[in-house]
Amino acid sequence: MTIDPADLLARLIACPSVTPEEAGALDLLQFELEAIGFAVTRLRFKGDGSYPVDNLFATRGQGGRRLLFAGHTDVVPPGEVANWSSDPFTPRIADGKIFGRGAADMKSGIAAFVAACAAIPSEAGTIQLAITNDEEADAINGTEKLVAWMAENGHHFDFAIVGEPSSTETLGDSIKIGRRGSFSGKVTVTGTQGHVAYPHKANNPLPVLAAVATALTSEKLDTGTLHFPASNLELTTIDTGNPVSNVIPMSGTLRFNIRYNDIWTPESLAEWVRARLASVDPKDTGIAFEISGTPSRAFLSPLGADIETLSAVIAERNGKPPEYSTGGGTSDARFIAQYGPVVECGLVGPSMHKADEHIALSDLTGLTEIYQAFVERFLAGTSA
Repeated sequence: MTIDPADLLARLIACPSVTPEEAGALDLLQFELEAIGFAVTRLRFKGDGSYPVDNLFATRGQGGRRLLFAGHTDVVPPGEVANWSSDPFTPRIADGKIFGRGAADMKSGIAAFVAACAAIPSEAGTIQLAITNDEEADAINGTEKLVAWMAENGHHFDFAIVGEPSSTETLGDSIKIGRRGSFSGKVTVTGTQGHVAYPHKANNPLPVLAAVATALTSEKLDTGTLHFPASNLELTTIDTGNPVSNVIPMSGTLRFNIRYNDIWTPESLAEWVRARLASVDPKDTGIAFEISGTPSRAFLSPLGADIETLSAVIAERNGKPPEYSTGGGTSDARFIAQYGPVVECGLVGPSMHKADEHIALSDLTGLTEIYQAFVERFLAGTSA
């Protein structure tokens, strides 16, 4: 049986699966995967302060090396539909491209991998897919719980590929071997409210808040590592909630985000922030620090034969190997990395999250070929 990746992608785009609504996308994948011999398990996770999420786990084959492919069917909202050339959930093909929400991020990666699996004999080895419908929003009841369920039920893997867009300019010019972590925090400085004409009867928190901002931004976290750039702290907002000019506010808040490399952990970053705050003279105000949300940990997959094999497959197609990147934001690979080595290998993604999101159909065919060649070598135990 063969699967046309462009046809499958078009049908996936037609499912308006804005997080967390599955909208038929997982039903479609279940049908296609079962048709090529996969056993499919549907899992619905809920709780932990987030909405319920539908997820899909599929496995085919027994024994040998075990490959995991992971991805997400959910998409971001299309925004103002008037900014699109056509309906965002009606796939449109023009000028060698396919347009629609999710075309780049990342229904194309899923379509390419499923099409590649259809061309590989079921007896070749063990292939697993972990597909969530919650990557673009909370990411609480999606991949993190899905891979934990896999581990609890004996579904281990030797290597994993996440099909997120990883290429920068041309297909295969880059794969991601790790990701920086993300750490967000909030600092509140509380003083005493009062009239600006009587400052001696008040205690203005804003000079202290300004000193906090300086303390957090005046010292570099590090200079980078072999595979990661320098960690960076960015102030994202400073607020007082004070709409008038004749009142000294009671308090002010500052929010920041740190994108960090593998030198740091959330725990060591929290200690660094506390040390920087301790260097500020509070001037009888109260300075409170809290971590916002759940930090994402940095990870770096161990470089080895499997990454070399993937690089060799890409080099044979492109004439040169891909660059190894750790740039960009976070992805669900951070959850998978806790259980085994993982890379991100997918299409070029400049149009993702934009109006008229699209990919080149030739890239979709090329990614399918890359996946198929890698899976065949991986399952056969053939290294680069």
